[in-house]
Amino acid sequence: MQKHKKNKRRQFLKNTSLSLLTATVFPTIIKAENADDSLMKKDSTSTCNQSTEDAYGQGPFYSSNAPTIQNNQLADINEIGTRIIISGQVYNLECSEVIPNTEIDIWHANHAGEYDNIGYNLRGKTTTNSQGFYIFESIKPGLYLNGSNYRPSHIHFKITPPGFSTLITQLYFQGDPYIPNDTAASVSSGPFDATNRIIPLFTNSNGDLEGTWNIVIDGNGVPLGTNNIHLDKGIIYNASPNPFINHIEINYGVFTKSKVVIAVYNIRGEIVANLDERVLDPEKYSVSWRPHSNLPKGHYFISIIINDLQVHYLKVIRK
Repeated sequence: MQKHKKNKRRQFLKNTSLSLLTATVFPTIIKAENADDSLMKKDSTSTCNQSTEDAYGQGPFYSSNAPTIQNNQLADINEIGTRIIISGQVYNLECSEVIPNTEIDIWHANHAGEYDNIGYNLRGKTTTNSQGFYIFESIKPGLYLNGSNYRPSHIHFKITPPGFSTLITQLYFQGDPYIPNDTAASVSSGPFDATNRIIPLFTNSNGDLEGTWNIVIDGNGVPLGTNNIHLDKGIIYNASPNPFINHIEINYGVFTKSKVVIAVYNIRGEIVANLDERVLDPEKYSVSWRPHSNLPKGHYFISIIINDLQVHYLKVIRK
């Protein structure tokens, strides 16, 4: 059973269709209603908070010249620990643009709370694609003593947009019992405020943990829209089955009469399918995607674009 699960991972990252509805920077809760009840009523709070430096900064365990992450897997398939998938987009300070080609250097402790200070295990770099997306799979870092207290589970990030300054910080996880007493993770105001770097994790359909962290940093980007901040225009509220093999059904809603495009992008930000493009009245709709047999297995983003503005997306996996 375990061997079979590991072999399936080699096809690509595992995820679930509604994973990006839980966003750190744009926390939005969507409640599905009947079409007669304005399709979907939402209780949403949209903010744009600059990502902050961690109080511990880079820490003592950084290694330069980390290799490029291959197949979005920071952790080897045989690495001991609970698998975790982290993804998101990198935005400029106004959250009006996403920033492609941002270098993200990532490192963290292993399941036992130990860092590899000789080689590059659990260390690697990735780059955001043309839509500012990044994603990687690893294992949830273990705990280690810092003086008399354990540091909470955390992942280190060194984020460098093209031509702009580097942000060095750490990501934490909600529910960690060691956050309240940690010198860095407990900071809730000022330049080292960790509030928006403590993200929720949930267990996806494959039994792996998954979380979303959208990064807001100084840089020049491209105006592709900001996913959850424009949910008053429309939303993709389901895509199933996910993961899928030959067919996936996408359900979406439109809230005002608009020109609507449903498009599919690969991890490099290249469009691979244009599923629907027309002017639609406020209503619920669905469209099917049957990828060509030559399309590689892996990770894709389904986007809803309304009046030329990308307003929402979901992650899916083709097995």
